[in-house]
Amino acid sequence: MKATTRFLAAALVSVLALAMIDVAWHPAYAQQTERAKTLGKKLMCMCGCSQILTACNHVGCSTSTAMLKKLDLVVARNEPDDLTLQSFVQEYGLSVLAEPPAKGFNRVAWFIPIVAFALGLGIVLVVISHWRRRVALAPAGPSIPPEMLERVRRQADQETED
Repeated sequence: MKATTRFLAAALVSVLALAMIDVAWHPAYAQQTERAKTLGKKLMCMCGCSQILTACNHVGCSTSTAMLKKLDLVVARNEPDDLTLQSFVQEYGLSVLAEPPAKGFNRVAWFIPIVAFALGLGIVLVVISHWRRRVALAPAGPSIPPEMLERVRRQADQETED
């Protein structure tokens, strides 16, 4: 009887271990459709990892699991993408969106990189032009006045003749 009990316990532990491994590799059995995958890439995981929802790689992340399950339910109901994203925004706030909406003040987030690049390029071009101008205006000859240079030459000639 003890051998049978041990065998059953070992079999049960093996089955549970395999189930745990499968859950770890497929956290929520989510994204069964391409639409769910596409929408999941537009959302952030709210566990604090700062990763896209479909790319959250924390083992046992309960936040991404719950969010992916909700996403699957919404996709199964065939709600429009805008309403799906809006429901996540209502629940988690605007920080759930992977990219800010291009409306109102959020447009600034889209233009800042372009403006910063143009401004940086302009500063670099101005600095380079000033460097070139400074090099072009530098005197080609020695910076010693000609009178002093002539006096030093005469003194060198006198000292070498002796």
